[in-house]
Amino acid sequence: MCKCLLSIDWDYFICSKVKGYSYIENSRNVLDVWYKRYFMLKRQGKALEDLYSLSQEVGVFWEKIRQKFIIDPSVKVYISDSHVLSYYVARDTRCVVVYLFDAHADLGYGGLRSLNFELNCANWLGKLLKDGVIQKASIVYSPYTFEKPSDFKEINGAYNVEYINWESIPHGMEVAAVHICRSGAWTPPWYDVKFLKFVRDSGLSNLEFIDFTPRKWDTRHVSLSQQINYMLA
Repeated sequence: MCKCLLSIDWDYFICSKVKGYSYIENSRNVLDVWYKRYFMLKRQGKALEDLYSLSQEVGVFWEKIRQKFIIDPSVKVYISDSHVLSYYVARDTRCVVVYLFDAHADLGYGGLRSLNFELNCANWLGKLLKDGVIQKASIVYSPYTFEKPSDFKEINGAYNVEYINWESIPHGMEVAAVHICRSGAWTPPWYDVKFLKFVRDSGLSNLEFIDFTPRKWDTRHVSLSQQINYMLA
């Protein structure tokens, strides 16, 4: 039986009222920019937290996954901040298919030419197809995504890409590895505790954290000098 990579982006569960953010994945955008947004909105009498909410699906996700996929208790689970890691996990575990749960397709946001760029968080799935590492990409979009399949018309026509829902996921696909990505540039730091709980709720114990640091979100104890630094982020 062909094995798959189960790749899950935490932003799949994040409902955002903000559209259009796109950031390079670095330490500034993972934390500092969130403080910047917080203080900018506070000056306007608004609350940053009001722009985001967490889906209730987070509490039943793993149960739904086990109804569809075969996951050995010893399977390796990778946890990182960047989704780029999925490229290497799929390659090293010789996966044929990637099942991606995400608010973003990560196929490349400039048509086929974007697959000629260096590997990054926006094109890793398209790169897996272009490089012949996998045969198919199965994308389950977040109900909160701002994207649509037609955004990737050129890539869809060149490779085996399908956009599916829970009902159309076939039963019995064996999972070779799991990658859980936080995508800190797109997901609020105040949800990090719930993110780590989500990881634990998988019930899987063979965990490896790679380039991942829990973020401290404490707006009540930020000095004036720190606020100034954040506003310069």
